[in-house]
Order: sequence, then structure tokens, then C-alpha cells
Amino acid sequence: MRILMVSEDLPGEQIGGLGKHVVTLANRMLADGHEVEILGRDDRGRDDCAGQIGFKGRFRPGFDQARPGWKELQLGVFNPLKRPYFARKIGRAINEHAHGFDVVHYHGHLPMVGLHVEPDINYVQTRHDQGSECLTHLRFRDGEVCDNLVPGDCSACIARQAGPMRKTVTAIAVNGYREQTARAFARHKTVFVSDFLRRQFLRAVPGADLSRCRVIHNFVDYPRLKAVAEAAPAPRPGDVVLVGRVDKGKGFAEFLAAAEGRLPPHARLHIVGDGPQRAELEARHGGERVRFLGWQDYPATLALSARAHLCVVPSLCEEACSTTVLEALALGRQCVALARGGTPELAQYQLYEGQLQLADSMDELVGRLCAELAEPPRRAEPAPLFGADAGRLLPRLLELYAEQTNLLDRYVHLEQRRHAG
Repeated sequence: MRILMVSEDLPGEQIGGLGKHVVTLANRMLADGHEVEILGRDDRGRDDCAGQIGFKGRFRPGFDQARPGWKELQLGVFNPLKRPYFARKIGRAINEHAHGFDVVHYHGHLPMVGLHVEPDINYVQTRHDQGSECLTHLRFRDGEVCDNLVPGDCSACIARQAGPMRKTVTAIAVNGYREQTARAFARHKTVFVSDFLRRQFLRAVPGADLSRCRVIHNFVDYPRLKAVAEAAPAPRPGDVVLVGRVDKGKGFAEFLAAAEGRLPPHARLHIVGDGPQRAELEARHGGERVRFLGWQDYPATLALSARAHLCVVPSLCEEACSTTVLEALALGRQCVALARGGTPELAQYQLYEGQLQLADSMDELVGRLCAELAEPPRRAEPAPLFGADAGRLLPRLLELYAEQTNLLDRYVHLEQRRHAG
């Protein structure tokens, strides 16, 4: 099968979870004998893009994401034209490059891209975050999960004191965004990386046609992780590893505050990642027992996690399907996380009972961490199989790729219904 992966997150010197997922998926499909290429941005350099991101196939620079001066922050509104503009740009690039491919698979932040893809293209998109209906993609505001569904109230994410005019313009942007997304979901095949994401979209857009949507969790390259686990030295008692961007949504500040003075004397925290809160948190908490290691490449990060007593994922935001949790489980390490978003769904991938410890609050999370640190590190033999390995979940994705329907007739029918209603 010839597959074209598409993402505006690629290339990049430091790629996040979505970008890593695309590369992992593409490399695994190459290894299985499929022909895979990645279509991405052309405004981040054109030299050795594939090597930069660790992709073993061909990378195609295809579109830019240059900002034409939308001034959303200065105006204090979400512009109704901005996101459709970028979606059309990516859709045009897909139309230009899709010839000869059996399927085009988009992984990005603009769920309405499918509206601009020619109907005869076998198009699939994967939704990795809450950006199906939230313009910030996170549903996280003022340090708390946002459950407000009123479109005009979304103005608070861009202007603290939004008046009636700003609320009206933002409501137009949000309503248009959600309506276009629902049409794209009805028109083309869509994957949600957790059932949590599917439910969240239906909560915001009741009655949306999700008959063409599937839930397939994120996956990892288990043979690679298994090799890392087998080569790792014995876990070091007291070593705790936290991996992620050091910002408000990831909960590092709240975790460190809750853990201060409560951890046993042998505990040592290793925080892997960079972000806007790093300098402040390092100045307040850094020392021999709390080390901020900054950004580390993927092999180094895996090596640190593999020899840890346990891993902690203290995200306050509702993670859709945490790759960090899946990697910890695949490495055989115990993992403590908040029971938010799609994380509870990942308990099905435990290699042994109690490997994933879920807490309802940060205080409970620290308590569970202390209880686990009081016991010797668990060194489980690597399992021959892992439920979230790409090789286990790929058949479901390939089945979706091969699913054939008359897209043009279906889309025309849906558009007729929409205009008639």
C-alpha cells in the first residue's frame, strides 16, 4: 500500500508527541513493506528533513504555515477566517501530492482540512487532542480543565475582559469551526486516539455524524522499547522520572509543590523537558534531589525512564492518549498519573497488575508515589507482546484505510441535507 502521511508539526528539531507518533507509525509501516512518505512544512528548511526527524523514508516539503498578520492577540478575538485559511492551504497541498497514493493520512491541528481535500482521495485524519472543538486544543484555562461549552465564552482564552463585540466575533469563529469539523468528520474517515476525545466532541456538537469515525489508541514501537528495557541496568531505588513540556497544563509546578517535604530521603526527581515554567521551577525547587535535565533526545529519554524506580505523569490537562504513559508501561516501569482525559483507558496495556497507578488529585498522586517508593523497584521481565505496539494496532488502521465507500455521493447527500435543514 502507498501511504502519504501529512502533518504541519514536521519537520522540527524538537518534535512533540504528535510528531513522534507520525514518525513511529510511518517507520513501522515501512518496515512492514508499505511505501510511505511524509508531507510536511517547507518553511523549516529543506535539507535532510527525514534524517532530522528520524524518518527512514522520503520527506516532501509541501506547505508553509507563515502567519499573514492575523493579530488575534492584539484584537482579543478568535478570527473566524484564520483556521479555515490554513486548512485550505494544507488541503491544496494534499490535492497536489496525493496522486499515486492509496491513502492520505493527516495528523494535525486543523480538523476541517478534509473539507478541502478532493472527494475522490482516500483521506483519513487522526485527532490527537481536543482541537476538534476547542480552538486552543487543550480545554485548559486558568490552571483548570475548562468544561464551558458556550462559544462566546471562549473569548476568555484570548482576552480577559472581552466585551459583547469580542464575544460575538469569537462565537462566530467557534461555531464555524465546530460546524466545519462536523462536516469533515461526516465526509471522510476519522480516528480518535481515545474514546474520551470522541465523547468530548459529541458533548460539544450533539448529533454529529461520527459513523465514519473509529477509536484507535496511540501506539509505540515496542520492539525498540523492549530492547531498551532489556539493556537497561537494574532500576535505581528512589529515582523518579517525569517527561514533558514544562508548562501549566503538564502539572509540574503543582506536583513539586505537593511533593515538597513529603518524599522519602532516597527520592531523586529527574525532570526531562523544557518550557516556559522551567526557569522559575528550577530556581524554586532545583537541587541535588530535584534535577532539571532540559530537553533530551528520544534515546536518552527512554534510557532514563528504563532505569527509574517509577515514572510520574502529573498532567492537569486532560491528556488524550499519553504516549509518555504508554512508553513507561512498555518499558516495564510503574507509572503514577492523574486519572484524567484518556489516561484511564490505558490501564488495559499494563504488563502486570498495579503497574499504572491512577489518582484523582495531586495530593493522592504524591501519596501513591511515596507508597511505591517505600517498596523495592519492580523489575519485570520484558513481555513478548505489548497491547499498544504498532504491530498489534496497525491491522485496525489498515482495515480503515481499505474501507471503501463512494465519498462523492455521500458528501453530496450530506450537503443536500445540510442546506435543506
